Amino acid sequence: MCGIFCLLSLPSSQFEWDKTVREHLKRRGPNLSQDLTVKGPCYQCLFSAHVLHMRGLLTPQPVQDNTGNVLEWNGEIFGGLPVRPEENDTAVVSQRLSSCNSPSEILSVLSAIRGPWGFVYYQKAGDYLWFGRDFFGRRSLLWKFDADVNTLTLTSVAAYSSGPEQSAWQEVPAVGVYRIDLKAATGAGSVTFEVYPWAHGGNDLSSRSETILESAPGGCTAVMNQSGLVLRSPVCPLNTSIPESLNEKDIPPDSCVKDLEQLLAGKEETDEVSRLIDVLSEAVRRRVQSLPFRVQDSPPPAHDQAGVAILFSGGIDSMILAALADRHIPAHQPVDLLNVAFKLQEPKKQKESSKKPRKHKNKPTDPTTDGAAPRASSPFDVPDRITGRAGLKELQDLNPERRWNFVEINVTQEELQKMREERICHLVHPLETVLDDSIGCAVWFAARGTGFVTEDRDQRPFTSSAKVILTGIGADEQLAGYSRHRVRFKMSGYEGLIQELAMELGRISSRNLGRDDRVIGDHGKEARFPYLDEDVVNYLNSLPVWEKADLSLPRGVGEKLLLRLAAKQLGLGQSAVLPKRAMQFGSRIAKMEDRREKASDKCTRLLTG
Repeated sequence: MCGIFCLLSLPSSQFEWDKTVREHLKRRGPNLSQDLTVKGPCYQCLFSAHVLHMRGLLTPQPVQDNTGNVLEWNGEIFGGLPVRPEENDTAVVSQRLSSCNSPSEILSVLSAIRGPWGFVYYQKAGDYLWFGRDFFGRRSLLWKFDADVNTLTLTSVAAYSSGPEQSAWQEVPAVGVYRIDLKAATGAGSVTFEVYPWAHGGNDLSSRSETILESAPGGCTAVMNQSGLVLRSPVCPLNTSIPESLNEKDIPPDSCVKDLEQLLAGKEETDEVSRLIDVLSEAVRRRVQSLPFRVQDSPPPAHDQAGVAILFSGGIDSMILAALADRHIPAHQPVDLLNVAFKLQEPKKQKESSKKPRKHKNKPTDPTTDGAAPRASSPFDVPDRITGRAGLKELQDLNPERRWNFVEINVTQEELQKMREERICHLVHPLETVLDDSIGCAVWFAARGTGFVTEDRDQRPFTSSAKVILTGIGADEQLAGYSRHRVRFKMSGYEGLIQELAMELGRISSRNLGRDDRVIGDHGKEARFPYLDEDVVNYLNSLPVWEKADLSLPRGVGEKLLLRLAAKQLGLGQSAVLPKRAMQFGSRIAKMEDRREKASDKCTRLLTG
């Protein structure tokens, strides 16, 4: 993974670095930094790349080949193009692009790649600048055009500014790849993007053209390429079939865990369940075995240092990732489970009566106890911490030989405010809602991996060394995991639910993935998304919606039903019937701020830095 940056000047001009941007880029790529300038007749391109070494031999970027082409590559190849273990995928992509003599050949290379990517490519023959993001937008790329000096900036991460420039940054839409004719731009004194869009299966491209062309930053123009060329979509269209009849289940809404487990046990383990486990297991394997190539003479890692970490709440999405990672990571290597909690503020009314014994009513879907002696109450015993501990016990039962580092990451309001102002507000930008703030902050602290692990009832400080972080994003979007899916299903049935799921996957790049990549990458670590592996999405898209979810069943069973059946088949227990709990609520970061806010409101805490 890398932090990549490109400044196009028309005409060529002097450039002064924004120190904050450069610092963010260096943190994304701590292993090597390098700049390169290319000058044309009346233009100049400054390339700056900062490498996080993940595969093969350490390869400096930007990569310039013998004919003068320049590549900045922020991505991982998990399929589509052959990459040997000792090879670096940046070098492989550079070699493939160097042999291309036409736009169709470049599109053919990019269409073949399976995995996340963002790139900038200077094609010397013809003076072209190409750039874009993968189909799901799993890697961040931002753009900004400054009309006063005719400069276009492309970067993995920017910096928030409270001045007039603050709204200039935008995420490059993950609708395809873009090409700038630098000679034409020089003559016109303005920038025009040729768009080469992703072909979305059987969907009508013309209906999306207007949205695509409106995506250009102010001062620039976007046009569809005149050749009508497209990138081949890596996934098939969503199955839109609707069942002939809807079988209502007469189940009381207050069913206990035992009832739900019995209900799940009554479901048949079908070929669809086995197939989901197979494709998801392979997606995890690709991501946990594509780790930094270790030089033969380098010392082995310490016994408690993991190469892979998981954003871990103990919920079904992260539990399945942990169970599948256990299949593919050698037993002697630990796995870090990153569990974040924000300090609960004790209400004033309870302080006086805090010494009085309180009766706790265990909710059936929150495993707060595991048969062990009760733990002392902690202000960090938030819901995700409780379910995380229960999930840890399930994993230890599943494989007692594995060292599972359950990292308790505790965040106070003071540290939250400090790091939001210093770092996180810049990383979340240009997104700016309350939801972006909550999730961005929670993921940043979790990915940092600094907390405590407990051994023999003793806590010791611990910081995760893992460069690879698996995240469960994509499961809810494809398997109807959110409460809004139930609302839509109740209002509009399967037809409405299908429309909602199609929208979820279509907007995931702009709502989540760019932000999460910037936030996790700030620690010199790489986010990997097994649920968004192309083969996983293809398989789930091929299934009718009622095979994936049955929202007539209660919470904890009906949503993500197929995944719950997979969890049962993998040997997981109560985690298979935990209802969805959003990260901002499970970690309790949402409780630390103004509770009257709506998730979609503009977040003043981000805008004031």
